[in-house]
Amino acid sequence: MNENDSAAKKIIKGAGDLSLAISMLVAVAIGVGLGIGLKRLFGYEWLLYAGIFLGVAAAISNFVKAYKKLRREMNELENNPRYKRKDKDDEDEDED
Repeated sequence: MNENDSAAKKIIKGAGDLSLAISMLVAVAIGVGLGIGLKRLFGYEWLLYAGIFLGVAAAISNFVKAYKKLRREMNELENNPRYKRKDKDDEDEDED
């Protein structure tokens, strides 16, 4: 693996992190737009609030999915022997 591969992975990870924020904003915007459209079509004020609620719920859902994915990746790293944390006591036993 060369340095270009590492840089590409960092760029891809950064794009993934940015896409979470964008997807949350888009979810809320679509919900608001849907609510405004339904309010104009049917004339009920509560449809606007229902659209906003659905947009926020979709944004929260996106966040929860991203959190679970990140947590799963962190658990995989935690179980990887390469990244195991060595305690001070473990180092002392190795020196004996």
